[in-house]
Amino acid sequence: MDETKYWKINNLVLVDKRLESLAKEELLKKYEKIEDKLFEFANFMEARLVFLYTPISNAIIPTEKIIKKGLQIEKEIALPIFTYAKNAINIYKINNYDRDLVKNSNDVLEPDIKKCKKIPSENIDIAIIPGLAFDDKGGRIGFGNNFYTKLITKLPETCRKVSLAYEEQIVDQIQMESRKFTVDIIITDKRVIYKI
Repeated sequence: MDETKYWKINNLVLVDKRLESLAKEELLKKYEKIEDKLFEFANFMEARLVFLYTPISNAIIPTEKIIKKGLQIEKEIALPIFTYAKNAINIYKINNYDRDLVKNSNDVLEPDIKKCKKIPSENIDIAIIPGLAFDDKGGRIGFGNNFYTKLITKLPETCRKVSLAYEEQIVDQIQMESRKFTVDIIITDKRVIYKI
């Protein structure tokens, strides 16, 4: 096993153990702190177009409430549609959570392409990038499909790449091929981490 894979597995096991030790009520309180911090975060509040990930089962921080609250305060919200054959992400702007999302063949909510407008990644002001574990240098462990890793490199320089995480998801170090795949900021229930 190569060293990167070894570090990744160890970090994921550590994060899993930490999260399993928390009761549902604790996780909910932590989530609420993260959501509050996001909606107080200047980069988020000043952004016109916000990219968020859709509510997916393997994402640790859920986004349904964030998407709905963002739409209520008249943020422009963009969500992904994954094309597995080409291993690509297409981005669509939604206007209404209940009307503009449909379940795909994998039972994941995504924008309805008949109702939503496709937008280029260059238009995104802030992108909320999911992950399983993070370090204070902006390193992240994703879900293994590289969709978000590729997206990070396609976003404009001016776009803030932000991840939401429980403090328990922060580890000492994540081995990465390249620092061009890192996020800029991580918002946890305890602090806001700016990439070192």
